[in-house]
Amino acid sequence: MIKVFNHWFHRKTVAQVAVDLMFPVACVVLAAMWIGHGAPLALERVAFYAVIFALTMIILNAWLGIYQRVHSRTREETQARAVLSLYLAIPLAYLVFALLSVAEVDRGFMLLSGLAALFATLSRRVHLAHSRTSSLLSHRVLVLGVGEEAENVGRVLHKSDPDIHIVGFYPSVNDTEIVVPAQVILSQDRSLSDTAHALRVDEIIVAVRERRGGSLPLRELLDCKLSGVRVLDLASYFERALGQIRLDSLRVGWLIFGEGFRQSWRRTTIKRLFDIVVAFLMLLLATPVMLLAAILIVLEDGFPIFYRQERVGLDGRLFKIIKFRSMRNDAESDGKPRWAMVDDDRVTRVGRVLRKLRIDELPQLYNVLTGDMSLVGPRPERPYFVDQLTRDIPFFAVRHSVKPGLTGWAQVSYPYGATIDDAVQKLQYDLYYVKNHSLFLDVVVLFETVGVVLTGKGAR
Repeated sequence: MIKVFNHWFHRKTVAQVAVDLMFPVACVVLAAMWIGHGAPLALERVAFYAVIFALTMIILNAWLGIYQRVHSRTREETQARAVLSLYLAIPLAYLVFALLSVAEVDRGFMLLSGLAALFATLSRRVHLAHSRTSSLLSHRVLVLGVGEEAENVGRVLHKSDPDIHIVGFYPSVNDTEIVVPAQVILSQDRSLSDTAHALRVDEIIVAVRERRGGSLPLRELLDCKLSGVRVLDLASYFERALGQIRLDSLRVGWLIFGEGFRQSWRRTTIKRLFDIVVAFLMLLLATPVMLLAAILIVLEDGFPIFYRQERVGLDGRLFKIIKFRSMRNDAESDGKPRWAMVDDDRVTRVGRVLRKLRIDELPQLYNVLTGDMSLVGPRPERPYFVDQLTRDIPFFAVRHSVKPGLTGWAQVSYPYGATIDDAVQKLQYDLYYVKNHSLFLDVVVLFETVGVVLTGKGAR
């Protein structure tokens, strides 16, 4: 994993972006040099247009979710995204290279060379996604512990990252219950440090619930760290690998003494300026779409056009959220709040389309301009559900230490859901955002939100 401005990127994602940048540029420049037959060419101009083309494709791929950490994606979904990326690359390539004003170079041949590079890159990506992990990319992990927490981390790692290879589980002194299968438990004939070196371990994950009374081999863990083996606790590992802070591995001390959760006036000011500028521009661009949505709502179900509802915001303060009305007027005629469901029968036909395309959320740009919300942050909940979730879920109130958002890290990382368990899963992503939020992460979330809208997936 590589950390960029407090946000963790998978090393495979970084490698994909690097290849997507360098490979098309190299192919186009080499094609230009070959066509020129040694004649003097403005290679810097050729390279400039090639970089523009490659960066455009990287942005497009980000919007399509190709770089997103989605581990449950099927083979068909991966192939469909790669094919769509290639189809969209053709008109983009024509647009970029049509601007190329280098008379000595055959623009058509350069276009074909760039598209060929993209096709080879995307084909290779689809092949790698469904072949065995390369030994160069494989990450060897040893789990310290054999109890319930160790079994949980093993299950999550197998499910979340195909590049992870768990070499085994090493028992700790105070393991009173053995949950992991016997065949994956490592022998204690050798010390932890000797075992880690013999198995060429890259990382040790400490999955031990009780850490007092000498339960951890601290000296051996220090020897492993000094010899280059990374040592992480559960909370830190899940934060880095999954982009979430898992509640089942979280301790109050980790929140208090760990890095992150910084709220400074400088960060708040920069975020507020970014929100105002981007929200104003989005509001201008979305005005025609919003007018059309308003007309369709009135034609199908009459007035009112907007739906105002009380939500919980920063520091638990209440505010009125504004959305396009997507449900019938009698949606909650009994006065009892209900979770919105995937196929909710209270949603109108126009409302279903508005929800699918996230158009119903556009009026919340007004909430962003007034300062009640931010563009990116945890989604605001109704007071009724906040009271319930705060009682049932530990650390739920932590999400209110930042402004709620029009979109969020949980919305682009977790599929749609409207249950207590879904609220727990979303909270784990919200905690990651609260801990690591920055302008860079906001931009990442906004890009991925476009991909969620284009593919019609993601949480609300």
